[in-house]
Amino acid sequence: MSQNSRFLPTTREEMADLGWKQCDVILVTGDAYIDSPYMGVAAVGRMLEHWGYKVGVIGQPDIHSDADITRLGEPRLYWGVSGGSVDSMVSNYTATKKFRNSDDYTPGGKNTKRPDRAVLVYCNLIRRFYKNTVPLVLGGIEASLRRITHYDYWSNKLRKPILFDAKADILVYGMGEIAIEQLSKALDEGRDFRDIRGVSYIAKEPNYEYHQLPSHAECLSDKERYIDLFDCFYDNNDPISANGLSQEVDGRYLIQNPPCDYLNEAEMDAMAALPYTRELHPYYAKEGKVKCLETIKFSITTHQGCWGECNFCAIGVHQGRTIRTRSEASILQEAREFTTYKDFKGIIADVGGPTANMYGYECDKKLKKGTCDHIRCVDAERLCKVMHVDHSSNINLLRRIRDIPGVRKAFVASGVRYDFITADKKHGYSYLKEMVKHHISGQMKVAPEHTEQRVLELMGKPGKETLVDFKKMYDRLNKEEGKQQFLTYYLIAAHPGCEAKDMHSLKQFTTHELKMNPEQAQVFTPTPSTYSAVMYYTELDPKTRKKIFVEKDTRRKEQQKEIVIKKGNFKSGFAS
Repeated sequence: MSQNSRFLPTTREEMADLGWKQCDVILVTGDAYIDSPYMGVAAVGRMLEHWGYKVGVIGQPDIHSDADITRLGEPRLYWGVSGGSVDSMVSNYTATKKFRNSDDYTPGGKNTKRPDRAVLVYCNLIRRFYKNTVPLVLGGIEASLRRITHYDYWSNKLRKPILFDAKADILVYGMGEIAIEQLSKALDEGRDFRDIRGVSYIAKEPNYEYHQLPSHAECLSDKERYIDLFDCFYDNNDPISANGLSQEVDGRYLIQNPPCDYLNEAEMDAMAALPYTRELHPYYAKEGKVKCLETIKFSITTHQGCWGECNFCAIGVHQGRTIRTRSEASILQEAREFTTYKDFKGIIADVGGPTANMYGYECDKKLKKGTCDHIRCVDAERLCKVMHVDHSSNINLLRRIRDIPGVRKAFVASGVRYDFITADKKHGYSYLKEMVKHHISGQMKVAPEHTEQRVLELMGKPGKETLVDFKKMYDRLNKEEGKQQFLTYYLIAAHPGCEAKDMHSLKQFTTHELKMNPEQAQVFTPTPSTYSAVMYYTELDPKTRKKIFVEKDTRRKEQQKEIVIKKGNFKSGFAS
């Protein structure tokens, strides 16, 4: 990480400056080329460069001509294709299927560069101009979450594994760092890649040593078979405990090898130390700024993974349910290097990960034996007694970051699980005190999502009593510190199981218990590879297989949202 770092090439001129006639790997992405550790394609590019490969990047290529896709020529080893940092359909459409006009990863901010189903479009674009080219390797969240038969909200149907629709050769799923290294080496040496963990591919025959998933045809004809498929898929995502998967699709077979190993601490530190410029490449900068750089440029990722298992969230499937942390020394070094940048104003925008307060501890049993089948670390009723929540490492890390000369403020803007704070009887209060005193700016965002127990159970979220306890603690600490900082709440309308009456109950709770009128709520989006999307499609509770209410009318979804954000009875609630 240095201001003196150079970008990976994105033009022939840059290749010529490096003395290259051909790239080994060309990465194609739905984002502009932003050279930041927060951008998946940039991270993969820097890793490949570190391993000795010549890597080029093509961001947001013109899909109507060969102008962009051919500007670096054809790679020697493979094309790496990603939809970008966000699934392209989620990026392009709201929960009510309205087109989004803005895109934080596009120069100038207008959403004019990212096609729908970007992975499929880019693969077709490559094959249009390079008929018999080197392998097409899919990666990133869009490919990872669509790697088996999956429900697609925007077409309202089950779609085939993305390898079949994209007509690609290989898919690297999850974070996949070790898989990418091993795959690149195998292709470079002309060896068979099909035994590499963390990859999927299409075969003519099933792998009978792997779990046999319900076929694509079975899932289409029987919704309970689709639940069976997803249960098996979900339970086989851990590198220690997972088996491979095999699924028949129209006479051919998707083969998913078991997940590749997670990075250890030293490997996490090495990846974090790669030489990012932390800027938008000049080729794209001439079209305007990218909004995402405002927050990611001077932010720090402390760990990967999340074991919160909210049913509407795909992080556990993509990043994994085991926390992998960087060392404190590595994180502090990154913070120090920020102070060498001319445009660093002393503000670190975020110190965290998928869930910020999961840094520094994990379940010993999980680390040895992998994730438990059908048993969650946390659900709507309890935190597993084996999981000992401990905020002490987090407290110490934040204090040491504050002590770095040149760092004026380090915010924690990542999600924080408030139920873990209340569960940590030893250090939870101290952690929240640190947050209130030093690491939030006017307000702290938490995500209860709902308050009705039946809905919370379907969401996989903790009960509302925990939220009440947390708010009391938060208010008390603000009073002690003489601060007027508020809590803001992420709330979801129209999640499977949620009816209008549940939103009225949520409204009453926010008015009378939280003493506030929510200004924002979001309509539920069924994203691929989540249990909530399974519920939305099947209209069944995956645990009990009993029918549940699912609101599918767009107008009534919006009405659910309006119930909770509509102003009117807050004053009477506050007076009570």
